[in-house]
Amino acid sequence: MNYINPQFQQVCAEITAGMQRVPIPGLAVGILHDGHAYTAGFGVTSIENPLPVTADTLFQTGSITKTFTATILMRLMEQGRLELDASVRTYLPDFQLSNKDVAARVTIRHLLTHTGGWLGDYFNDFGYGDDALQKMLSEIAKLPQLTPLGEVWSYCNTGFNIAGRIIEVITGQTYEAAAKALLLDPLDMKLSFYFPHDVMVHRFAVGHQVIDQQPHVAHPWPIGRAGHPIGGVVSTVNDLLKYARFHMGDGHGLLKPETLKLMQTPQVPGSGLNVFGLSWFIIPIGETHVLRHDGATHGFTADFTLVPSRQFAIVTLTNSEHGSVFYGPLRANVLKRYLGIEWPNPPHITVSPDQLAQYIGDYDAPEDWVELRVRDNELWLQQRPKGGFPIPDVPPGETPPPTRLAFWGEDKIIGLDEPFNGSRGEFLRNSDGSIAWFRFGSRVHSRMM
Repeated sequence: MNYINPQFQQVCAEITAGMQRVPIPGLAVGILHDGHAYTAGFGVTSIENPLPVTADTLFQTGSITKTFTATILMRLMEQGRLELDASVRTYLPDFQLSNKDVAARVTIRHLLTHTGGWLGDYFNDFGYGDDALQKMLSEIAKLPQLTPLGEVWSYCNTGFNIAGRIIEVITGQTYEAAAKALLLDPLDMKLSFYFPHDVMVHRFAVGHQVIDQQPHVAHPWPIGRAGHPIGGVVSTVNDLLKYARFHMGDGHGLLKPETLKLMQTPQVPGSGLNVFGLSWFIIPIGETHVLRHDGATHGFTADFTLVPSRQFAIVTLTNSEHGSVFYGPLRANVLKRYLGIEWPNPPHITVSPDQLAQYIGDYDAPEDWVELRVRDNELWLQQRPKGGFPIPDVPPGETPPPTRLAFWGEDKIIGLDEPFNGSRGEFLRNSDGSIAWFRFGSRVHSRMM
């Protein structure tokens, strides 16, 4: 462990104390500050076959991968092989969706900003053949259109499946080979992989589910090749700090600085405190933009946060599905300690019982069902997971406890209890003022009548 820097010593002490409270078997952290990298590992790779976690232990990074996929597309754009506002059918002439009009008009920019509007959470395993993404697109063609194209932001994994297939067609390579040639090798990311057979010759972490506040090894370990463009990167904090330097630098000869800036420029309104760039969540804090992306796979959670204007990054990788309970407060404390940046915490507002009543109801999304009820003049949320990851017939995991919600703006809520403490959402209304959607967990949930 690297304890040379007193500030990093404090971070390590906070992590050690926090891991005694939250069921996280293993964690790796890396911080980039003033041109120096500080890294450490904590705990073990697996409760069944424990090895110490180090800064070179491999973790699944989940949806942080989406920034890799977007970066590869930006390289192809600079090479003149792709246009952001060209239709998907420019590159995939046979591309189909359930809504024919949307299939004809959807662009690369829609994919990278989660504004396509069709069902975004569909996962399946089509084996490890080179045709896995082609098979996935055949299934995506059957998914329902939930919101109009380009009008509502809702996190869309399946948009990045499509983006990955576009990379294959343009380059004439598999997605993984293109990623290696266009990004991983040029950045000397020698401990970043997609395939389990590449991972298993190194020290790697195993994911853990949490049942009754106790960790249990999660099965299966891999997510399937069709998911590689959306969540397939397996990496280390040391490699991800290299990636952070690239995105906060001059492009490393791979991308022009203005292209990196374009990726980091707000494109559409997001959810909660976020606006959304090209694959990046962007949190404006005063004049400072904080960029981040988190990730979750089967028993892994991860966070990747950059402050380009301050040349600062923090990477947190965990082998627990409850890691987000821990890394959110850690991120906020680190930003305050190192940069003096206070994570936004707007004051709560009072909502009358009559106002609360309008929000009561059930809200449905592909991955979960949310019930909103009023108890003791407070709005309560009960999430009921549906399962479906990493393949459709996987049953849901443990139902989380209910959480209280507070309002911090008109139609804007924040969770007050774990595991949703600090999670933000909002209600989206129809033109007549009625509630159409509840956006929570970055996904829109339709109101059930």
